[in-house]
Amino acid sequence: MSRSPQPYACGVDAAIDVISGKWKAYILWRMADGPKRFGELRRLVPGITERVLIRHLRELEADEIVLRTEFAQVPPKVEYSLTPAGVALNAALEPLADWGHERMDRIAAARQPATRTG
Repeated sequence: MSRSPQPYACGVDAAIDVISGKWKAYILWRMADGPKRFGELRRLVPGITERVLIRHLRELEADEIVLRTEFAQVPPKVEYSLTPAGVALNAALEPLADWGHERMDRIAAARQPATRTG
């Protein structure tokens, strides 16, 4: 589901369009070990609102990154899982996650407001 009105300039542009936003990459990362129900995703992604999670899951589903499976039972059950494209995207995010993990402390320190003395 492209939200960009014009063609992509490069592959990075297209990939960033798919995972744009604060939460999408984190949602994908949390889905790496198997299907998740909505409530489980809410717990695994602290700070995300229900509305934003719903919107991001719909966008990821439209982009064929996430598969939504409804089970015909009472009470209704819905699971979200990664498609093969979602698995590949998560694999592509691994080096980015490694880079961030190695630099978390430095990034956090650099983003702290400077303390003024004097």
